[in-house]
Amino acid sequence: MLKFKVAIVGAGPAGYFAAQALQNLANEDRSFAIDMIERLPTPWGLVRSGVAPDHPKIKTVAKVFEKIATNENFRLFANVEIGSDISIAQLQEKYDAVIIATGSSLGKSLGIPGENLRGSLSAAVFVPWYNAHPDFVGVDTPLDADTAVVIGAGNVAMDVARMLALEPSELDPTDTADHAIDAFKNSNIRKVYISARRGPEHAAFTSPELRELPKLEHTNVIMNKGDIEAAIVRAGDEPEKDVKSNLDAMLLIAENLKSEHERTMEFLFQHTPKEILGTDRVEGVVYSTPSGEVTIKCGLVITAIGYQAQGIDGVPYENGKVVNNDGHVKENLYVVGWAKRGPSGVIGTNKSDAAAVMELLVSNLKNPKGAGDVSDLFTHQVVVSQGDWQKINEAEVAAGETKGKPRVKSVEREVLLKQAGL
Repeated sequence: MLKFKVAIVGAGPAGYFAAQALQNLANEDRSFAIDMIERLPTPWGLVRSGVAPDHPKIKTVAKVFEKIATNENFRLFANVEIGSDISIAQLQEKYDAVIIATGSSLGKSLGIPGENLRGSLSAAVFVPWYNAHPDFVGVDTPLDADTAVVIGAGNVAMDVARMLALEPSELDPTDTADHAIDAFKNSNIRKVYISARRGPEHAAFTSPELRELPKLEHTNVIMNKGDIEAAIVRAGDEPEKDVKSNLDAMLLIAENLKSEHERTMEFLFQHTPKEILGTDRVEGVVYSTPSGEVTIKCGLVITAIGYQAQGIDGVPYENGKVVNNDGHVKENLYVVGWAKRGPSGVIGTNKSDAAAVMELLVSNLKNPKGAGDVSDLFTHQVVVSQGDWQKINEAEVAAGETKGKPRVKSVEREVLLKQAGL
C-alpha cells in the first residue's frame, strides 16, 4: 500500500472538506496521513469566527469537522503560523502534497476619501471582533452615535446590519463574544442603513437570509416598495431563479410595514458612496443616487464589499486569490476554497470544490516521499493538538452551559492555551 502524506494549511471549512475528500479517496492501494496546520489555537475558521452568532444552525457543520478529525490518520497542528514558524517550501519538502486553505481574511476597501476616519471599519475586522477572534479583541468600535451605515449587498453586510440593529438581549443565548455583547448593550445605535450600489435585482443576498428579516422581534425592516417593483420590471419576465426568490422575499419585506419598534434596519438601493465625511471621526456618508447627491449622517460606517486572500511567501497571488489551474498551483502545491476561487458561495460550496481539487491531486501522486516528520521542525512554539483543542472546546461548552449558551468563547491566546493545558 502507498502511504502519502498531505499537509493542509488552514483549519476552516475548505480545509476540512479537503481532508474529508482525501479520506474518501483512500482505498486498499493508498492511504493519506493528513496534517492540518492552523495559525490560531482553535480550528473551524469562519464557522467559529465568521458565521453570525444568531445563526447557530449553520455552525452545526462543526460536528462534521470533528468527525473528520477523529480519523486515525489525521493530526492538528494549531497555533502554528506559516511564514514565521514554518515555510511553504519546508512543507513541500516534507509532504507529497500541500494544500492552501487559508480563505480570504482581508476586507476590500472602497478607495474613497474619509475611509481611514475613526468609526470607519471593514466587516473583515468587525465580524471577528464580535465573534471572539483573538486578533480582534481590541478593535475600536464606536457605537455612541444613533445611526450606522453598512455598505454592501451580500450576506455579510446583512449579518453586520442585523447584529447592529438587534435588541442586544437577543444575543444573550448565543456565542457572541462577551466584550461585544457588553458593547452592544451600551450602544446608542437605533437606525442602521444597508446601502447597495446597484438595484435590488443585482443584490448578492440569499433569499433564506432575506426571509428571516421580518421575523426580527424588536426591529423594523424597511425597503421601498417602489424600488423593488422597479427592479422586478428590470429583471424581466424570466429572471434567474435566485433573482426571483430574492425579489419575492424583498417584496414581502416592502409590504410588511413595521414601524412600532425603536430599532430600524433600512435598505438603500442605487446608492454609490462617494465620500465619508468627518474630521476626527465619521460624521456621515455622501452618496450619488439616480436623483442626485444624498448625505446620510452617521457615526459608524462598516464596509462589506468583499474579501481578498492574505499573501503567503512562496505562493503566487493575483487579484486577491492564489494563482491556480483548477486548484493546482505549482509542483505539489494545491489550493481550495476562497483562496482558490475568491470569496463566493456558502460553506457547502467548499465541499464540491475541494472534492474536485482532491481528485486532481490524487491523480498526480506518484511515489510517497517519506521525508521525516513535520513535528521535528516545531522546536520553539507551543503547538495545539487535536486533543488539546478538545480540552479548549470542552471548557468553552461547559462555561456556556451555566449561562444557557452553546459556549463561552475564550478570546485571549494565553487563556486558550491554558485551557488546553499548555
